[in-house]
Amino acid sequence: MARYTGPKNRLARREGMDLGLKTIGSHAHTALLKRLAILPGQHGVKGRRKTSGYGIQLREKQKVKRIYGTLERQFRKIFDQAKKWKGNTGEKLVEFLESRLDNTIYRMNLAPTRTMARQLVSHRHVFINGTVVNIPSYRIKANDVITMTIKALEIPAVKKLLEEKSPIIPAWIERKGPVGKIVRLPQRADVLEDINEQLIVEFYSR
Repeated sequence: MARYTGPKNRLARREGMDLGLKTIGSHAHTALLKRLAILPGQHGVKGRRKTSGYGIQLREKQKVKRIYGTLERQFRKIFDQAKKWKGNTGEKLVEFLESRLDNTIYRMNLAPTRTMARQLVSHRHVFINGTVVNIPSYRIKANDVITMTIKALEIPAVKKLLEEKSPIIPAWIERKGPVGKIVRLPQRADVLEDINEQLIVEFYSR
């Protein structure tokens, strides 16, 4: 499975925002926020250059790809699938990305990052309706019941999240302890990240 393995904070600096790609402490997070205005490179860049319309569209596509941890070929495939549906292509694209199994584990607050959620799935720690599913891009369905192996629940990062008293769980997921049920499929309104999907539609429509 192809995936990005380079410096994650570099990606955040390139997009000028915290993409939630790393689990970091509050001090490190503050340091990252201070560096977001500095583009990656040997000497950095003094101020950001004025970006063309194409450049703005490209950056939005890159940002969303990086938030959800997909590479170009897979991202374009999801976009093409969304384009075939009736209605708003951009909204359907976001809904399809939200419906990925790795993102679902992250939204269930059972992994601190989507990267770790993807690892949990790939390492066969996730069950859907009692069956192991090791494909991070698997698209969940309404009424699916998601559980994890006992070994996964003993991982310190997962264990810490399970101990949280008031975890933030989206309305489309119902979670009791380590067990989650998909009440309904995610909708565009459920996504809180700063995403402008119309720019992505315009990019691929050029």
